[in-house]
Amino acid sequence: MSSRTKSERKLAWLLCAPAVIVMLAVTAYPILYAFVLSLQKLDLRFPEQTEFIGLANYGTVLSAELWWLDVWNTVVIMVISVAIELVLGMLIALVMHRAIFGRGAVRTVVLIPYGIITVVAAFAWQFAFASETGFVDNLPLIADEKNWFGGHISSLAVIIMAEIWKTTPFMALLLLAGLVTIPDELYEAARVDGASAWQRFVKITLPLMKPAILVAVLFRTLEASRVFDSIFIMTRGAQNTESVSILGFNQLINRLNLGLGSAISVLIFVGVVLIAFVFIKGFGVKVEEGRPGG
Repeated sequence: MSSRTKSERKLAWLLCAPAVIVMLAVTAYPILYAFVLSLQKLDLRFPEQTEFIGLANYGTVLSAELWWLDVWNTVVIMVISVAIELVLGMLIALVMHRAIFGRGAVRTVVLIPYGIITVVAAFAWQFAFASETGFVDNLPLIADEKNWFGGHISSLAVIIMAEIWKTTPFMALLLLAGLVTIPDELYEAARVDGASAWQRFVKITLPLMKPAILVAVLFRTLEASRVFDSIFIMTRGAQNTESVSILGFNQLINRLNLGLGSAISVLIFVGVVLIAFVFIKGFGVKVEEGRPGG
């Protein structure tokens, strides 16, 4: 390595140092502190009983049926919402990319739901489906009046629909960024060779969009795995709709059990890291190169 290269690398580290220090202060320290709290029996209702208990809190959480029920609810919401958002997001991205006129207006209208604050969107969906204030039961497609928040399946369905409505534009925006990087010459050459629209989509669009799809699905999966706002506003975990984030909130804020709550938070963090690792390794794509790779 030449002296010039060494000096440039040193300068790069110096320029990045302030941002790295800030990131460590606002992320690494809270994570480490949460891990320290998770190793203690720490209930603010009984401060005199505080003691170090090692990994006992993790054993309590992982052996609890409520934890695994909440994990299941989180996985159901995450898988269904992200899968539907990927399909709808791809369709919307194709429409926005191929719009002949009014392209700016189309993109603006599509992105409106994503610009609404999640809590506001959750309240809107709650009012729409509530039996007292909602209008959904009056729609022609709804045969009988239904208490949407009175059952487990129907409550999860409303939560999933709200998540899809709110974040599909985000998925479409990321996929659109991948679409614009594909040269039009490839499609023109495929048309000359007689390839159909479906063949062009499968053989050209999807392979070249692997990095964009990876980023979009990864970001949405990580966000959906920590779903909190919609559930908290609509049901507060009633009808067995509690997610792992709601469980951690209840332990930390409502029950003031910092030990168990911190253990749940650390487990959620570990789950997020595992999801990111599986996605990046599973797709086998070098995102930084912007093309299919090793």
